[in-house]
Amino acid sequence: MRFWRPFLGIVFVCVLLLGCATIQNAPVNVAGTPANLSDTLSLNFEESAVADSTVIGLSFSGGGTRAAAYSFGVLSELERIPVRGAGGPMIDHLEFISSVSGGSVTAAYFGLKKRAGLADFREKFLLRNAEEDLQTNLNLATLSRAFAGGVNDSTGFPRWLDANLFDGATFAQFRTEKPRVWINASDIYNRTPFVFGAVTFDAICSDLAKYPLSEAVAASAAVPVAFAPVVIQSFPTKCDRPLPSWVERVRNNKNAPPLLAGFANAINNYHDGAVPFIKLLDGGLVDNFGLSGFTIARLSSETPYGPLNPKQAVKLRRALFLVVDASARGPSPEWIQTVEGPRGADLVRASTDTVLGASVAGSFTAFNSTVNDWQAALVRWRCGLSSAERIKYGAGPGWNCRDIKFFVGRLGFDQLDPARSATLETVPTRFRLSPEQVDNVIEAGRDTLRNSTVFKSFAASL
Repeated sequence: MRFWRPFLGIVFVCVLLLGCATIQNAPVNVAGTPANLSDTLSLNFEESAVADSTVIGLSFSGGGTRAAAYSFGVLSELERIPVRGAGGPMIDHLEFISSVSGGSVTAAYFGLKKRAGLADFREKFLLRNAEEDLQTNLNLATLSRAFAGGVNDSTGFPRWLDANLFDGATFAQFRTEKPRVWINASDIYNRTPFVFGAVTFDAICSDLAKYPLSEAVAASAAVPVAFAPVVIQSFPTKCDRPLPSWVERVRNNKNAPPLLAGFANAINNYHDGAVPFIKLLDGGLVDNFGLSGFTIARLSSETPYGPLNPKQAVKLRRALFLVVDASARGPSPEWIQTVEGPRGADLVRASTDTVLGASVAGSFTAFNSTVNDWQAALVRWRCGLSSAERIKYGAGPGWNCRDIKFFVGRLGFDQLDPARSATLETVPTRFRLSPEQVDNVIEAGRDTLRNSTVFKSFAASL
């Protein structure tokens, strides 16, 4: 009995602390109506009227300010590099971005401000301490909040983002011109990606146009225990809008890709009211490369060319898809040197890192396969068009139905020289870095893009 007394005392203290802790994570999304749901932004980009022969898509990984700075470096280098013979920079051909966690900060700001955002993002976010309103120390008070659901609730980080970066912007201010941006979080009940887009918000009968960008970014970056889940409320009785036809098709297909099947089942659960309150955490828990938005958009399409429209699919010649990967690699060097450890916060961090790391290889492999299949489907569709259809969709004289090629690659610190890579890996994946660390990571983004063999091959093919 004496052995249990200290343990029971600790439990008693924790229970008392838990009773005192309160977590603010009330949902901020509002119910929609059949009228305004039709105006929400699409998961796909079929509505774009511009058909471009060259398309670039980027995915931004997680990794705090480190990921935000690395993706910013890639964007700024795309602005510097001209397209051969076209006169404009590569960034003019950036069609879509998909992101998780720290990468979502850059993606959301660029989606909101477009190229103008590159001028002030470093000063407005990267050099700032985005943790200044957050609890980052482990003590009895924060321990009680961790037991209650998360050391930081869902108010602090969105409030800071609005005050310093987004100025209260909502998805209504995500203008429809390119690039389209998909912000991804993780639905921890359905264990699937939660993509902030029309498909998801239509299913819960909620008005995406009124949802704050800061809340979506905070959900995408809500690391477990450090943050409480961001909550989205479903309003299934407010409107009777049918689900997209592909949802039922996928749910009835026992051979459907697991990622798409899980997403379709989650959408159905939202629509039926089986999940009244959706709990969201860091998007990297299910896909730390941020590829879910891309992959689901393609796999859910019911046409060979989707998510492109027919005119885009006819004009397209070259497409580049790059994963901008600033995620942490390798175990902590301290606790592997002893029998003991990891303990406490290190154990939680190691567990989270394991989940994040395990998700990346599978998501990249699946995406690569999806893109290869898409290219083959496009060739078959293009070569099967009638003369009238070719004219209708804008195929000019000498058009070659087989002249289409997709390039898929990854950019990461490990592609630099070993000494520089090792230094960059020491940069923490948090939302507070020194100016020197920020600038080193930005420059790494520029250099890895410029030296990438996949990017060079793509540029040469133009």
